[in-house]
Amino acid sequence: MAKKKDEVGQAAESGGASNPAGGPAGSPENGATNGHSNGVNVGERVPVRKAYKLYLGGAFVRSESGRYTQVAEGPGLSGKENVSRASRKDGRDAVKVAQAAWEGWSGRSAFNRGQILYRLGEMMEARKVELIASLEAGGQSRADAERETHASIDRAIAYAGWCDKYQSLFASLNPVAGPHFNFTTPESMGVVAIAAPARPALLGLLGTILPVIASGNTCVVLASEADPRTAIVFAETLATSDLPGGVVNILTGQVKEVLPHLAKHMEVAALDLHELPPDLRKSVEEAATINVKRVRSRDLGVADWFDAAAAESPRWIERFVEMKTIWHPAGQ
Repeated sequence: MAKKKDEVGQAAESGGASNPAGGPAGSPENGATNGHSNGVNVGERVPVRKAYKLYLGGAFVRSESGRYTQVAEGPGLSGKENVSRASRKDGRDAVKVAQAAWEGWSGRSAFNRGQILYRLGEMMEARKVELIASLEAGGQSRADAERETHASIDRAIAYAGWCDKYQSLFASLNPVAGPHFNFTTPESMGVVAIAAPARPALLGLLGTILPVIASGNTCVVLASEADPRTAIVFAETLATSDLPGGVVNILTGQVKEVLPHLAKHMEVAALDLHELPPDLRKSVEEAATINVKRVRSRDLGVADWFDAAAAESPRWIERFVEMKTIWHPAGQ
């Protein structure tokens, strides 16, 4: 009897009741959960949800309005994910940083721009699993998502190669009367506002951005409303490549809300429009006349974006360059 009392006293002195399972008091073996004796289960980890923000000036920022839209987590899933909804103020902010980045980007050598776009292709290859998963969540089959991602990576590499070669195709030495040399060369225009096609969400986005920035322009892109999430996942490859902040700025939200204000902006030099409703296209083209913007409108089918021979043509670059003609006295 005395021996039994001594064992009880030793257990009390050790700070807890005896542990028949052999583990320390408060351990999972003693019936407590995750080191707590209050019975609260905190063993399951809560995953961190991604916030899909706007991509402006090389940074991911929320809309100044605080608004967002919701997209499904995936086909047949009830869960929703929040994607920032850009306002016209966000559009003006994007133009401001794009204009600031234009001088530095256009001032780089064409070879260096090609190196940076090649690096973009490398980053897309490294993160293609995420891009494929995002396209699948947007409603595509696995096979279609893989095909589009691979075509998008190839598109980046193709335009990386064109960066220092299109000049030889578009430049010319012009015959003139008199003792002068006269030659014409292409140069960048400035800030281009782009309304990307709804589908294909990734390849259409790449196919509109790359020919614009290859020549030294910067751009403000209104991403696909059908799958805005993929545009922001792609923006993460921009952020980890060597592309300077402000060269590409991606806005998600409603095109009809932001595009008319970009069309009237005096620092936007050109518009590249895809798959707009006729009434919106007409109003945007009329607004663009305020400073004689160059406007290009296209309605390509999904299959057309996969046609490398057509979509990787330097003629896409030619749409957004100015031709500068120089006269130089010739020696006698």
